[in-house]
Amino acid sequence: MRPRLATTHVFAIAAVAALASCQSKPVATGPDRSALSTMERVALGANACWFKSGDAAFAPYRLAPELNSFSGRPRILVVHKGRPEDRPLLVVQAEGNPSKLAAFGPMMSEPVGPRIAKDVTRWASGNKSCG
Repeated sequence: MRPRLATTHVFAIAAVAALASCQSKPVATGPDRSALSTMERVALGANACWFKSGDAAFAPYRLAPELNSFSGRPRILVVHKGRPEDRPLLVVQAEGNPSKLAAFGPMMSEPVGPRIAKDVTRWASGNKSCG
């Protein structure tokens, strides 16, 4: 009887292994969607694509990231290059997990506004391209 019992166990182990191999694979996840991680991606994209690239639309401005926010709303600001203490011309901020993005300020009403919205959305999703 023992050999038969051992054979039964072997078949049971083989059946469990076969079932395990049929289970679905883990689904690939996207980037971290927390507010801080989202704004870190946006800040990196803005810095690389708007400022370090020499983009003429952003030449008179500079980036002022404020990612360490105790309010739970990390943000980046675009300010005049020579007058950083003036009111920001663009504020992009995120809140929550998954994050909700908001972009506002005078630049959003200018011709560059739709481009800003597209760029910010693309970078927030994890795409690092400049457009």
